[in-house]
Amino acid sequence: MERIKLSALAKRPFNMKHSIARRWAVNTLGLILIVLIAAEIAFSFAVKNFYYSAIKQTLVSKASTTSDLLVKYSGSDTTNFTQEVRSVVENFEQKDQMELMAIDHQGKITLTSSGFSYWFKTDLPDYQAALDSASGTGMFIGKLDSGEKVMAVTVLLPVDNAEYSALRFVVSLQQVDSMIFKSFLVFSLICLVIILFVVISGIYFLKSIVLPVQQLSAAAKKIAQGDYDTRIIKESNDELGQLCDTINQMAGELSASEKMKNEFISSVSHELRTPLTAIKGWGETLATSSAQDTQTIQKGMRVILHETERLSQMVEELLDFSRMQSGRFTLFKDRMDVLAELGEAVLIYTERARRENIELRYDEPIMLPPVYGDRNRIKQVFINIIDNAVKYTDPGGVVSVGAAEDGEGMIRIAVSDTGCGISPEDLPHVKEKFYKANLTRRGSGIGLAVAAEIIAMHDGDLTVDSVEGKGTTVIIRLPVLHKQDEADDQAGFERSGASEPEGKTAVQGSGPEQQL
Repeated sequence: MERIKLSALAKRPFNMKHSIARRWAVNTLGLILIVLIAAEIAFSFAVKNFYYSAIKQTLVSKASTTSDLLVKYSGSDTTNFTQEVRSVVENFEQKDQMELMAIDHQGKITLTSSGFSYWFKTDLPDYQAALDSASGTGMFIGKLDSGEKVMAVTVLLPVDNAEYSALRFVVSLQQVDSMIFKSFLVFSLICLVIILFVVISGIYFLKSIVLPVQQLSAAAKKIAQGDYDTRIIKESNDELGQLCDTINQMAGELSASEKMKNEFISSVSHELRTPLTAIKGWGETLATSSAQDTQTIQKGMRVILHETERLSQMVEELLDFSRMQSGRFTLFKDRMDVLAELGEAVLIYTERARRENIELRYDEPIMLPPVYGDRNRIKQVFINIIDNAVKYTDPGGVVSVGAAEDGEGMIRIAVSDTGCGISPEDLPHVKEKFYKANLTRRGSGIGLAVAAEIIAMHDGDLTVDSVEGKGTTVIIRLPVLHKQDEADDQAGFERSGASEPEGKTAVQGSGPEQQL
């Protein structure tokens, strides 16, 4: 028996193109990447907006404060106001963080807190915006001619005839952009760590779940191809472990079914060959015998007729089983006397039991209530059960047949023998198709299964009780006929529109599970 270990199988390569791993990579990992990229873009915009808004607010606040400070000099002469503007620009305390510029009425920068002189004309979009704004304040974010990125805020001064018309606050954004870029790198690193974690956990998932499932599928394919000895070693108690148990159980059941099927074919072949051999042998004997040898002819004809009847019964049994499996098994029910059919079955085996030195006892009651059923099928069941009892009883043994009403609206028929009995391991399976508890005795292994099915289609039950080495008892219970049951069955038949023998109701089964 080949035993497969999942952990070893998981190391084997697998086809990524059409696997759950590819779907996981495309769907899950792809979705995570999209989410992280979107989050990174949103984070970058949020950080940039935060820092730029903070700088803007600082510049606007500083410009407003400085403008308010100079308002008190607006009523004085222009000389004092100009000197005060110069003083504010030249003594600007935050010159290491930003640059303060004074702009004249021609839009030229004439004074700076850094001392740098702008003798050439410079574009001042913020100054133009301040002139156009009702609040007298304008802002600009962009690059200077030198390529440096800055943010500038210009506020107009309250004195029109002074030398200076506006103050301009300029701050470099290089450090801020550097901080934003570092924040972007940190967030990207975090995203990368998340992706690595997802990939590593995904690889673990693939190794622990997907690959074992693929190998389970491979093992199932081997079983489907007929390798019923394949078994998978269970390594966990989770769903995979349960799946291993299920597949192993399936393989065991298939192996047992295959074994029973092979034994059934062998048994049927043997059962068919034995009477055919007898028929052929006696046919050859009769072909070479003289017409005057009447004793040989009569004996040969008896054997041929007996073996032919045996073959006919065997073929009919196989056909009944086939009809049951395909749902074409039909009963023709009518009021019947169980004792009449049981008595005929006992009579059939009386002579055979005597020849084989087996005592056949029949405890016949005076009367039993009628049963609503198919008399031929019920008789077939009785013959099958008594045949088994005689077949498994050794010479000198006893086969007992009895019938009685059990007081629960059921008729109880019991057939007991003193034969070899059935082992406790085989007893639960004796009513299964193809199953034979004793391979040394003749039989196909489906007779008891057919009998149990017929009884079930009559709303009864068939049970087997046995003690190995002491004997077996088969108990058949059939319901007593009630008028309402007969009327219901007849009404169901009339609605179906089926045809049947006169006075009988047709009931069709549907495979192993009957359908009335």
